[in-house]
Amino acid sequence: MAVVKRTVVGAHYGLRGWLAQRVSAVVMALYALLFILILAAIGPADYSAWRAVFASQAMKLATFVFFVSLFVHAWVGMRDILMDYAKPMSLRLALEALVVVLLLAWAGWALQILWSV
Repeated sequence: MAVVKRTVVGAHYGLRGWLAQRVSAVVMALYALLFILILAAIGPADYSAWRAVFASQAMKLATFVFFVSLFVHAWVGMRDILMDYAKPMSLRLALEALVVVLLLAWAGWALQILWSV
């Protein structure tokens, strides 16, 4: 009797993607709560007040962590959509590469904006 070895492809994405979606969603929810509390406590009304809110390194870091979580969340979602609906492998890889480039560019832009304040 021969032992059949099967290679499962694609299954390793499941748990990692599920966990990334959940962790990034929790991070974004906590940041939204923090932001709502800041709005309730300070209620910045003009540019200088908003600038003061984002002047601290802690707020810059929290905001950047929010954006990284947003981009991770978007990546997992887009990757899953492309895996389901972009059937030609070449098209899927091209679209995934485009998504990665855009998300990295937006992360760099967010970093530039936050640390220019």
